[in-house]
Amino acid sequence: MGVASRYIFTGVNSITFTQKFGTADDCLAYLAAVKWEEGYTCRKCRCEKYIKGSKPHNRRCLRCKYDESPTAATSFDKLKFPILVAFHIAFSISTRKKGMSSIELSEEFGLRQKTCWEFRRKLQSVMGIREHEKLSGVIHTGTSTLGKGDDSPDVDGPAEISLAIENVPNGKVHASISGGSPIDMALFLSNYINHTESTIYANNWKGFAPEKKAFKELDHVSLLPTKDKKHTLMHIHIKNLKNWLYGIHHHFSKEHLQGYLNEYHFRHNAKSEMDIVFDKLIVRLVK
Repeated sequence: MGVASRYIFTGVNSITFTQKFGTADDCLAYLAAVKWEEGYTCRKCRCEKYIKGSKPHNRRCLRCKYDESPTAATSFDKLKFPILVAFHIAFSISTRKKGMSSIELSEEFGLRQKTCWEFRRKLQSVMGIREHEKLSGVIHTGTSTLGKGDDSPDVDGPAEISLAIENVPNGKVHASISGGSPIDMALFLSNYINHTESTIYANNWKGFAPEKKAFKELDHVSLLPTKDKKHTLMHIHIKNLKNWLYGIHHHFSKEHLQGYLNEYHFRHNAKSEMDIVFDKLIVRLVK
């Protein structure tokens, strides 16, 4: 059967969203369109032909008769609460400037806090960088310690993170938990930055100097004094990140810190495409 273009929800208005997604059927129809956007292939036998399944929006393989729902093998599989609520949580987290804590989600949607926390973890797990999203251009890199100081939240010990930011208005940012060593930074640069299309600057961190020749990735880095004006953007971003972590989430562990970094930077990096940020998240949750 042919591949048809699908409807993409646009906007960040909650009233418009509620009008579009008012029933579970609305959500399942959207998931089905995303899941089989490029055509149907049976997960069991790889057959590409199907008929209507046992429930609306299900598809049944014409060969092996496997009946597949839109939620199967996605982050919406085996939910402990209605799919409609899951859609509204995903919309709230992806479109609200500061997201929502699990406590806020619990109060707004009438679910247990742990249930909300577990589902948000699913969302955070797909919000990380993708290969085609590596940074390029003039890049500033640096490190920071979270969970240290009087203004820190309840956290099981300080955590070192590495960050890289594009030096342009609304520049994209990526961040990752780091051990703080030169090899950790080298791996970070390799995973997050397109070296062939970038000029990379870092503060004059003492760990770079003795190891710069040992790691190919560090050869691309130009060291600057810590107080150089080129680092202003990095300092502001780190301050905003800490304000969000410490202000919205009053407790996090190093085990789950990467998820919070993913969530914050998913929204930050979508500033220029907020109209489709919800759809972008749904696509990641499905595929």
